[in-house]
Amino acid sequence: MQDQIKSIIAEIQAQYFEDDNNRPWIVGFSGGKDSTMLLQLVWYALIEYPAELRKRKIYVVCNNTLVENPKILAYTEKVLDKIQKAAVKKSMPITVHRTTPRLEDTFWVNLIGKGYPAPNNIFRWCTERMKINPTTKFILETISEEGEVIILLGTRSDESSKRASSIKKYGIEGQRLRKHVLPNAFVFAPIKDVLTKEVWQYLLQMPSPWGASNRELVTLYNNASGGDCPLVVDITTPSCGNSRFGCWVCTVVNKDKSMEALIDNGEEWMEPLSMLRDTLAMSRDSEKYRERRRRDGTEKEGTLGPYKAFFRAEVLETLLRAQKAIQDEQPEISPLITYQELVAIQVIWYRDNLFLNNVSEIYQKVYGRTINLDSVSEGIASEKRLLREVCKENPDDFNEINKLLEIQKTKTILMNNRGLHNVLENHLENYIKNSK
Repeated sequence: MQDQIKSIIAEIQAQYFEDDNNRPWIVGFSGGKDSTMLLQLVWYALIEYPAELRKRKIYVVCNNTLVENPKILAYTEKVLDKIQKAAVKKSMPITVHRTTPRLEDTFWVNLIGKGYPAPNNIFRWCTERMKINPTTKFILETISEEGEVIILLGTRSDESSKRASSIKKYGIEGQRLRKHVLPNAFVFAPIKDVLTKEVWQYLLQMPSPWGASNRELVTLYNNASGGDCPLVVDITTPSCGNSRFGCWVCTVVNKDKSMEALIDNGEEWMEPLSMLRDTLAMSRDSEKYRERRRRDGTEKEGTLGPYKAFFRAEVLETLLRAQKAIQDEQPEISPLITYQELVAIQVIWYRDNLFLNNVSEIYQKVYGRTINLDSVSEGIASEKRLLREVCKENPDDFNEINKLLEIQKTKTILMNNRGLHNVLENHLENYIKNSK
C-alpha cells in the first residue's frame, strides 16, 4: 500500500504545481473516511514544499443541511476548527468554508412552515435545496472570481457499482481531470482506485496532520454499524446524499440504520430523533395529517396537499421537546432548529391564515419561557387588520385579495412566475363574473 500512497501523493503534487497555480482547488469535505483520507493526502503532499511555493488556494468546503446527524455534526465541526487552526499555524493555503441552505429552503421551514410532506423517492424535495444548491452557489461564486476551479472529490470506484460506472463513464484515460457539469469547473479524484479496506488502513496508520483523532472517526463508524469492524463496514446502506451519515430526518430510506446503531451503542439521547423521524415517515401518505387541496388551491385525484395545521404544530412541539432534552443532556450539540427558522415558520403560518398556530406559545409550552416573535406576528397581523378595515363594506373583497396574494406567494415559492399575470387576470375575471 505504501507504493500506492506515494503514487497518489506524487499525482497530487504534479497537479498542484501545474498551470502556474492559477485555478484554485475546492476540496469537498464531509468529515467521513473518504474525504478525510483525501484531505490528509493533499496536506501531506504539500507540506513537503516551502510555504512560498504553495501558492494555489485550497478551499475546504463542508455542507451542513442543518438536519445532519447531531453526533456526526459535532465531530465534523470540531475537525473543521482544527483544520483551520493548523492551516494558519503551518502556513498552508487552506481555508475552511461551510455552506448551508437558504432560510426558505431549510427542512423545517418547508415541512413545518409550508406543510411539505416528509420526502420520499417520488417527491424528494430536500436534496437539491439543502445539499446541492448551497455548495453549487459557493462553486459558482468562486468561478466568477477566479475564472476556473478544480474540484477534488473523495469518490471511489469501490464504493458501489454505480459509482464505479460513473467514474469510468466521465473519466478520460491518461488525464487526471474531467469536466464537471458546471461551466469552467473540473474534477480531480485522486483516490478513485483505493479500496475501502485500504482507506481504513491508511487512516489507522497515518496520524491526522491537523491534530484530530482518526481513532475517533473509526469509533463513530464502528458504533454506527452495529459494532462491526470498520474494515468490513457495510457501505451499501442507502442514505440521503449518498453518504453513510445522512440527515437524521431522512425518510427516503426505510430505516436509519446508522442512527439506530448509535442508539444501541450508548447514544440513547438520540431516541427522540429516531421517533420523530418515524412519525414523519408514517404521516406523509395519510389523509389524517394532510389536506386534500394543494398549496395552490387545486385538488387532484390520488394526490394530497400540505400537512394540516394541527400536525405542523405537533411536529414543532415534538421537535422543541427533543431539542430541550438534548440540550439538557448534551449541551455541545447544536440546536435542532434555529431562531431564524422559527421566525420564518411564524411568518408563513400567519400568511397562510393559520392564526390558531403560534410559535411563541408552543415554545413557551416547552421551555417555560417566551421567545420574542411579537414583531413578526404583529407585522403580519396588522397587514390583515388594515386590509380588513379597508374592505369593511365589502367583506368578500377581503377574502378575494387574500386569495390573490396566496396565488402570487405560491408562484414565488415555486420559483415559477411564468403565467402569473394570466392566472391573476383569470381569477379576477371569474370573481367579477360571479359577483354580478
